Amino acid sequence: MERKVRVRFAPSPTGALHIGGVRTALFNYLFARQHGGDMLLRIEDTDSTRFVPGAEEYITESLAWLGIEIDEGICQDAPNGKGDHGPYRQSERREIYHKYVDQLLASGNAYIAFDTPEQLEAKRAEIANFQYDARTREQMVNSLTLNKEEVEERIANGEKYVVRFKVEPNIDVHVQDLIRGEVVINSNILDDKVLYKSADDLPTYHLANIVDDHLMEISHVIRGEEWLPSAPLHVLLYKAFGWEDTMPQFAHLPLLLKPDGNGKLSKRDGDRLGFPVFPLEFHNQKDGSVSSGYREEGYYPEAVINFLALLGWHATGDQEMYTMQELIDQFSLERVSKSGAKFDYEKGKWFNHQYLQLRSNEELAEQFMPILTSHLSPNSPLKVSPDVVAKVIGLTKDRVNFVSELWEQVNFFFVAPTEYDEKSLKKRWKEDSPKHMTEMLTLLESHEDWSAEGLDNLIMPWIAEKEYGVGIVMNAFRICLVGAARGPHIWNITDVLGKEETIARVKTALQKLG
Repeated sequence: MERKVRVRFAPSPTGALHIGGVRTALFNYLFARQHGGDMLLRIEDTDSTRFVPGAEEYITESLAWLGIEIDEGICQDAPNGKGDHGPYRQSERREIYHKYVDQLLASGNAYIAFDTPEQLEAKRAEIANFQYDARTREQMVNSLTLNKEEVEERIANGEKYVVRFKVEPNIDVHVQDLIRGEVVINSNILDDKVLYKSADDLPTYHLANIVDDHLMEISHVIRGEEWLPSAPLHVLLYKAFGWEDTMPQFAHLPLLLKPDGNGKLSKRDGDRLGFPVFPLEFHNQKDGSVSSGYREEGYYPEAVINFLALLGWHATGDQEMYTMQELIDQFSLERVSKSGAKFDYEKGKWFNHQYLQLRSNEELAEQFMPILTSHLSPNSPLKVSPDVVAKVIGLTKDRVNFVSELWEQVNFFFVAPTEYDEKSLKKRWKEDSPKHMTEMLTLLESHEDWSAEGLDNLIMPWIAEKEYGVGIVMNAFRICLVGAARGPHIWNITDVLGKEETIARVKTALQKLG
């Protein structure tokens, strides 16, 4: 019987969800959906010292915003978890872990160690490149060097201890990775990792991770390559528990790299270069800091998804724009790169531009309206209606990547210029421009057909007859209406402004510019 695909995303609630973690969640989701499987969200909160209030809610909100649906575990609709394999917070699974710690101790695959921080530090000073392993464990204070009675007495007296995994020396550990192939690590380089700490009565990541994946019937562990060095230990743990036959398949994703230079993408890179590294804006309740997010910066979720999907994965063709369903249909771990992916944030802007263009003018108008009203005075000369705003956006949206950028492109439609761009004046406002605009004003005031065709048929023959030069006249006219040498086609501008406002702006310019 073929095993059902079950994957998990298992972040720690220690702060905002990094965009690299989002990509990991996305790849898990795409893989699960393609194979008709389940996507689980588990919260790995065994490190209570690093817990940040609100981080878990931030994670679930981020995934929901991006359209990464959770079938089982913690999610917005079920904050305490849904499914038959809970609890889904590791802090709520203490009693479960106790059983498996005892199992490893009973089988001889783990042992109790009482070494204090001071004793460990002294040993590091004594032995160069000290590692707690088969070569050194007999020199330490643990259940391998103490008799049973002494161990029990120390525990009864409340002495703090840890449980370490007993790694057998000189064994080749084979890790089968779906992206990188077979990875072979000799156990001599592995230390006896701590699996449990009595101080907080919680397991470490390594034990909790293995036990949870087993009990939750995870079929594939798809995670970042930073976990590849831990994979041999995890394989050994599966073998120690006797779970080798149901061990999940591993796939270690390439890192997201700095846009410039070398190394892993960090928040500092985003702050330095001006782009978010978190899906949503994050307010850190511990230190009061605020970090920017893709949602608040004006990115569409589908743009972020599309952008992330192509970081470290490639499709079979040249297509760049994908719906979520198209990504599901095409995704495969075989086409995930082994090498890191440069985080080209400018490409992220390009994707957002594309998705913005696909939205209707009416939808964009609705999104833009709060920005517009915040800039307008009550006595704005132009009646601001959804239809007018939609028309204006249709003329300018191809010039922006974000809705927030529209104001700079459209402001002159709604606010008459009171000042004029010096660079434009120097280049476009000629000695004869006042004369040209005065004559043009007379024509416009007496003309009834305000359509683009009607105005074009009025002004162009006049320019030709006077031999003024189209560019000279129309550039000056644009400065009158806009205040600068920018904007869409001039007749589109006059269409929106209307006759009265157009004439008023020309008169104002003549007064101010002479």
